[in-house]
Amino acid sequence: MMTKRRKFSPEFKARVVLELISGEKGLMQASREYEIKDSVLSRWKQEFLERAPLLFEQPQATTNPQDDRIAELERMVGRLALQLDMAKKVFDRSSYPPKGSE
Repeated sequence: MMTKRRKFSPEFKARVVLELISGEKGLMQASREYEIKDSVLSRWKQEFLERAPLLFEQPQATTNPQDDRIAELERMVGRLALQLDMAKKVFDRSSYPPKGSE
């Protein structure tokens, strides 16, 4: 009879590995408590430590061209809105149309 393979969430794996790294639990203690082979826990810990530097990498320039276009258009709208506000202020302060000629 074949046993069903258990699946663990990334959150669970991270929590267990952090317990191991912090010394909160030893490898054998965690293995017994969670009923997971110590070799599996060791592999999780190794993968965690190998991938940890990736958290601090800058995102690659693999952005969607559509996102770039949207950002460009948003900047343009911001500039135009600022120009319009400035033009309104200048126009309001000007004497056009001459006051009293209405």
